[in-house]
Amino acid sequence: MADEDLTEVLTAVGPRLRALRRTRGTTLAQLSETTGISLSTLSRLESGQRKPTLELLLPLAKAYGVQLDELVGAPATGDPRVHPRPFTRHGQTFIPLTRYLGGLHAYKQIMPPRPQGSGDEPLEQRVHEGYEWLYVLSGRLRLALGEHDLVLAAGEAAEFDTRTPHGFANAGDQPVEFLSLFGAQGERIHVRARPAGT
Repeated sequence: MADEDLTEVLTAVGPRLRALRRTRGTTLAQLSETTGISLSTLSRLESGQRKPTLELLLPLAKAYGVQLDELVGAPATGDPRVHPRPFTRHGQTFIPLTRYLGGLHAYKQIMPPRPQGSGDEPLEQRVHEGYEWLYVLSGRLRLALGEHDLVLAAGEAAEFDTRTPHGFANAGDQPVEFLSLFGAQGERIHVRARPAGT
């Protein structure tokens, strides 16, 4: 790798680390506690004021559960396959479908059946920067979106600005599986209804 290529890779590490931390919903303070790296060092690393070293990147890769080459954006080695590492959050299984940390993120999410006796109670809703697109593969997904309360069945999709209060729940007694595309900077999904030129 040429010197200029290496410099470009190292310069991109800070924004990658910030994007990954925000996607995971982790604060700098939480990350500092997990990794043992000082808050000021983490902040300078994300802003590009601190040069990334193995001593800093290894505990960060471990904390995020990603490969080191994913943190630094190492070039692809010719194998096009994505090797997802599922993780669990809030009782749901997330399977990453993209390997890059910036831009749009794609996940397959699996939500277990709702507990016995639960059903129509209000869902906790949250807001954050971004734009999300959902597609239900199987089961029934309850989507609370502001004052709307919707149930999406297999084959149905929804898209929304995540600054609108929103929350999800399984609407059935079977697991629900759905695809989620999320853009942290508000990127929208563009759907082409018919081929160009017709």
